[in-house]
Amino acid sequence: MKQWYESLFENYAHKYDQECYVNGTSGECDSIEQEINHDKSIKILDIGCGTGRHAIELAKRGYQVTGIDLSDSQLKRAREKAQKAGVTIDFQTQDARNLPFDGEFDLAIMLCEGGFSLMETDEMNFEILKGATRALKNNGKFIFTALSALFPLLHSVKEFYESAHKEGGSVCKSISFDLMTFRDHNRVEFEDDAGNKKALECNERCYVPSEITWLLHSLGYKKIDIFGAKLGAYSRNDKLTAEDFEMLVVAEK
Repeated sequence: MKQWYESLFENYAHKYDQECYVNGTSGECDSIEQEINHDKSIKILDIGCGTGRHAIELAKRGYQVTGIDLSDSQLKRAREKAQKAGVTIDFQTQDARNLPFDGEFDLAIMLCEGGFSLMETDEMNFEILKGATRALKNNGKFIFTALSALFPLLHSVKEFYESAHKEGGSVCKSISFDLMTFRDHNRVEFEDDAGNKKALECNERCYVPSEITWLLHSLGYKKIDIFGAKLGAYSRNDKLTAEDFEMLVVAEK
């Protein structure tokens, strides 16, 4: 049986590129470049690359990028966009829970959840972190975003989704936050690229900073910094607060 995230991305590539949260790509890549000191010699792994928005932007700026995703539909769109942009990217169909790489990359990125947080168990989410870590060289850096549990503890997630909704985009309904599991349960209603209206029961894992820090320390990271993740404007100057829906994690081996 397919999981909700597999069903969602079966035929949703063009619609995905119209969602409001894709507008921050250029600014987010600016932040990534700052983290790697604009070093064009590094190799980048984009985990859960989707339609390739970050991978393509980074490749246009001169970086060597490998993008992996579980969805063939998303990757097909990514390859089309890369060809149109005139860049060469190694897009691969891979499961983030079972990455085949070993010490090949200087930087791994996993943005806008990129698989992490979407998995149905904490163990599966941890496998994603383990695989990303294994893919990095000894002094590699890992930059990713995760849903912050601080936000739903103090705010209405329903109101947040409603305020962020863009006409024609996906809509979240029946939202609830489980205090025992820190999982955000919701029903997402959307129209796929063929015009079919669909509804899926989704759930995503939210994390508190101390959990992320503990998980990464257990994987051997020496330096772990966590910030608030502002759409299109990741910055080390943004201290994480309960107002942030997502957190930005920067970890160094």
